[in-house]
Amino acid sequence: MARYKLRQRLISIGEDFTIEDEQGNTVYTVDGKVMRIRETFVIEDRAGNEVATIREKKLAIRDSMTIMRGGDTIATIRKALISPFRDKFGIEVAGGEDMVAQGEILEHEYEIRRGDAVVGRVSKHWFTLRDTYGVETAPGEDDGLILAIAVAIDEMAHDPDEGKS
Repeated sequence: MARYKLRQRLISIGEDFTIEDEQGNTVYTVDGKVMRIRETFVIEDRAGNEVATIREKKLAIRDSMTIMRGGDTIATIRKALISPFRDKFGIEVAGGEDMVAQGEILEHEYEIRRGDAVVGRVSKHWFTLRDTYGVETAPGEDDGLILAIAVAIDEMAHDPDEGKS
């Protein structure tokens, strides 16, 4: 499994993150675009190439965000309507098998599954720093997609406007 560390930048305009590998090298940046009608995050690699763009879907029945690549939607994440024991998000993957993220979402302790297979794992327990958590991706998975899912879920779970009408 590849392991990444996401650390929210404490002093920034918007919500920006860096994503580091296990050696502490910055491998991706997440730019939270400000002054937009809907929340947008762009994940770029070291060379500045877009890995994924995450957009909030406005006027949806349930909270949802889309993940795009090259202008095409590759996944849509929705918060489950009913989840009696644990937080749960459904992930519809365009042209692929859907996934589910389930666990203690607010605590950054959850798994991303495709069927019975764990394709990603998010944990804050690997780090002592506040505003830092880890994401593991299974071999052969689209790391950019798994990281984008983690960023989108983090935003949806910690949205201060959630639940207001």
